[in-house]
Parts: sequence; C-alpha cells; structure tokens
Amino acid sequence: MKLDISLAPETLFYIGSVAISNSFFWLLVLTFFILVGVFFLNRSLKMRPGKVQNVFEMLLAGAFDFVETTVGSKSLAQKTFPLVFTLFFFILVSNLITFIPGQAAVTIETAGGVVPLFRAIIADYSLVFMMTMLSVLITQIVAIYVAGPFRYLGRFLNFTSPLNFFLGLMDLIGEVAKVMSLSFRLFGNIFAGEVLGAVMLFLFPFFLPLPFAFLGLLTAVVQAFVFAVLTLVFISMAATVSEESEAA
Repeated sequence: MKLDISLAPETLFYIGSVAISNSFFWLLVLTFFILVGVFFLNRSLKMRPGKVQNVFEMLLAGAFDFVETTVGSKSLAQKTFPLVFTLFFFILVSNLITFIPGQAAVTIETAGGVVPLFRAIIADYSLVFMMTMLSVLITQIVAIYVAGPFRYLGRFLNFTSPLNFFLGLMDLIGEVAKVMSLSFRLFGNIFAGEVLGAVMLFLFPFFLPLPFAFLGLLTAVVQAFVFAVLTLVFISMAATVSEESEAA
C-alpha cells in the first residue's frame, strides 16, 4: 500500500477550460446543504420559540455580545457581526465535515488516475487565500470609510519626516503581512492535521489514531474561532486607528 499526500487538490474534471478540483466540488456540496439548511431553519422560526430555537438564539446572542465587547461599539458590532459569524460558521462546518467517516474511500477515475472525490475545503490554500483577501479587503474598506481616503493613504505615505515615512512603510508591510499570517495559520494547521491523521491511520489503523482525531477536532474548532476573531480584531483596530488619526 502507498500513502499519497498532495499539497494541491486533485482535478476531477473540466468544464471548458476550468478545472474542477475535489476541494471545490466538496465546497459546492457543502454550500448547497448549508443554504438548504438555512432555508428550512428560517421557515421553522416561531414567535414563541421551542427548545432548539432557544438554543440557537442564545448562541447568537452570546456571539453578538462577544463581538460588541471586542469592538466596543454596538453600531460597529451590528455591521461586523454578520461577516465574522459567517466566517466562523463556514470554517467550522468545513472543518468538522471532514470527520465524516468513509470520505477517503469514495474515489473517481480521472485522466490522471484514481483520486478521492472529497477533500478538506480548508486544506485548499486557494480558498483560504481568497477568504483572507476578503477579510483584509473589508478591513481596509472600514479604515477608508472611517478616516477618509486621504487620511487613510496618509498613514502609509507620510513624508513629513524620514521617521514617519519609515513607520508608514512598516504599516503598509504589516497590512500585506496580514494576508500571509491569516491564511498560513489556518491552512497550515488544518492541512498538517489532515496529514498527521492520515499518516497515523495508515501506520496504526486501530486505537492509536483516536487521540490524534480528537486533537484534529479541537484544532478544527479553535482555528475557526481564531480566524474569525482575528478578522474582528483587525476591523476594530482599523476603525480605532482611523478615528485616532482623524482626531489628530
């Protein structure tokens, strides 16, 4: 037996010149089920909630209170909560769904050989990179909205003194570095956990992989929380720094 570990997702088929990978296919399947689930959940909401609805409402209320406490403003929390909670929920479900047993056994014959039909979505760096770009882009939009375009650019292009110019340049590098730090943290932890679990299952099929599975489960939850919270912190910092710059 041979253990195949691929950093890049495998291509299942092509639609024209567009390659459809197994991670993208799994993304489409997951998105469909999430949309259907949200649709039926929305239709089942009642003015006098039952036990299940009460639990969901308590979780959402607690999450919103956490966001409001972090940003320090109810109005800003109302604007950022949908994005932050959506990121957390999507990443969490994408991570947890990989623990459904038997996925690796479902394969498909392609021109390049036999490949698994499903692959962990967050173990595809292209998707993680796009989510990170969205997160950082929204952070910059918030900063521009609060401070205005000229004050925003003034943070990075400050020619009043050599020191201020250097500090502005460091700020610009820091904004670019957010993309790398956010994306590599999420992708690296999930991909490493997937590889470790596959290796342990390959070498020791019984009992020994269980602790690593629980560790992977913990990582799946923690990394979803970390990505969402860091996005929230970046947005809060962008608004705060821009307001302080405007006041100065």
